Amino acid sequence: MSAHESMEHAEHAEHASGSNKKIALLIAVIALFLALSETLGKGAQTESISKNVEASNLWAFFQAKSIRRTVVQATSDQARLSLGLMGDEAAKAALGKQIDDWKKTADRYRSEPETGEGQDQLASRAKHAEEERDLAMAKYHHFEVASAAFQIGIVLASATIITGMIALAWVSGLLAVAGVGFTLIGLFAPHAVHLM
Repeated sequence: MSAHESMEHAEHAEHASGSNKKIALLIAVIALFLALSETLGKGAQTESISKNVEASNLWAFFQAKSIRRTVVQATSDQARLSLGLMGDEAAKAALGKQIDDWKKTADRYRSEPETGEGQDQLASRAKHAEEERDLAMAKYHHFEVASAAFQIGIVLASATIITGMIALAWVSGLLAVAGVGFTLIGLFAPHAVHLM
């Protein structure tokens, strides 16, 4: 091998080494974004599950209040029918007072703003928890798409080192930009793009 060929070989090796360093840096940056999108995705998934449990609990409490209210109303209605059959005025007055108490209880089961545990308040809280669940799920889907783009980008960048095909590095970079885009959509406007 001549000195000129040795110089060309050394220059080519140096160029390949510099190029590989750039690809390695690209892989490192994409891996950083991947870690970020995975962390955000897991957080959104956990939030979604938590809000789903909260909504389910609130709807169960709503149903329990509905059953109690129905029982109290039915008992009150039955007692009201019995009033006409009673001859004793003291018993009528006592039963009338009890009917009024049952009506107040039924009304309280319907709406109890001071505790937030009336049917109206429970339904509102449950719907709010469902909206938060849906928002978290929308975020999660965007973070998952971003993660997939980053993972494919890493694979293509790695293939660039093996094959020397710079086009794969460009595609890898474009996938990284797409992944960043989906991460930002997940963070700031998860309902802007509907994926699933």
